[in-house]
Parts: sequence; structure tokens; C-alpha cells
Amino acid sequence: MRFLKDFFRVFYPKICVGCFNELLSSEKILCNFCSNDLPLLELDDHSNNIVTNSFFGRIKIEKAISFLSFHKKNTTQKLIHELKYNGRQEIGTSLGLWFAENQKDGTFFSNIDYIIPVPIHPKKMRKRGYNQVSSFCKSLSEKFNIPVLEKVLTRGKNSSSQTSKNRLERSKTIENDFTLNHSEEIKNKHVLLIDDVITTGATIEACCKELLKTPNLRISVLSIAFTAHT
Repeated sequence: MRFLKDFFRVFYPKICVGCFNELLSSEKILCNFCSNDLPLLELDDHSNNIVTNSFFGRIKIEKAISFLSFHKKNTTQKLIHELKYNGRQEIGTSLGLWFAENQKDGTFFSNIDYIIPVPIHPKKMRKRGYNQVSSFCKSLSEKFNIPVLEKVLTRGKNSSSQTSKNRLERSKTIENDFTLNHSEEIKNKHVLLIDDVITTGATIEACCKELLKTPNLRISVLSIAFTAHT
């Protein structure tokens, strides 16, 4: 068994997603240097921070938070790319566990009834085989004992990539993208909507507008990463 491990380590070394150097046997996904350098967003005030305030005047939410800061070519972008396009679901699991550890006091999750991942289009699901936020959601679900509802929202359009579009263009593109199902299940509840990256917030806004057709629903928002606009 040790021989096989050494063989695969020589010919198929584990590579750090951040710096592309070979990982030590004790390291996973990121080397210690890149892990220590990862741009964490430490937002203690959940109801008044850059993520929550980005939705002010647009949609009613209870609170919002993101784990990492995202900008082009930083380690966060590399992690999200690997998670989203290269089948690296273990990245979502690892980030979920890391975020949960940072939130071990549980205050952000204390009154959440359900977790709802932002859905992807069925065509993308068939091609990719998974929703990029599912493993992140599952880690949080297991840590805080909150059920995940994956069928409350469905996505009906196969929208083109949103990365090069501004807020107005994104809003128009994804308008009426989402459909609410089984609304009785979340009536009078507090749900946590989770996405991979919040850039303009247009996707979260579109999801919230559909979810808020449910009577007496409260919504909070969490993303793996947030793009700060300067």
C-alpha cells in the first residue's frame, strides 16, 4: 500500500491550487503558505457589512456574509474555477468545513431553518454532473444540522456566462430565470440562500424575488466569495 502511495505521489503529485507547487502529504488543496495567505472576509456584523449593504434598496434580506474576497487571478478565483469547472467538489467540502470552523459560535446559523443552494440549469447539471455549491452546502448542513432543500428553486434558462456583464446586463439576463416549487415547505421559515460568488448580486436578487412569493418568508444570504467593487 505504501509503495502504491509513493508511486502515485511521484507520477501524479498533488498540486497546490494557489501556487501550483507540489503539496506535502499533510496538505490538502492549498499549501500552508497559500492557506495562510487566503483573503478571508471576517465580517462579525452580519446585518451591516459590505455583503449585506450591497443588497440595500434592492431586496429584503435579514443578513448576509461571505467567506472569501474574490478578484481576478487571486487564490479565491483559482479555487472557485477548480470547484466549478474541473470537478473538484472536495474544494467545496473543505471550504465549507473551514467556514464552519470560523463560525463555530453558530450565531449566524442559529435561527436558520433550511439551506437553499442557488440552482444551476439542468443542461449544466448534466454536463458538469453537480452543482458547484452543493458540497459547500452539505458541509454546513452536517455541521449545523440544517436540512438542504435543493428542489425549492429551479432554474429554467441556460444563461450564458455572467462574468463579463455589469449589474444591469446581468439583471436583464437572469430575469425570470428561477421558479419557486413546494413553497408550503418554507412558509413562515427562515432560509439561507447560498451561492458561489456574489459579484453584482443579480443572481441572488432574482432568487430572492421568486422565493419571497412565499408568505412570511425570511431570507439570509451566504456566498463562498464576494467581489468587492472599488
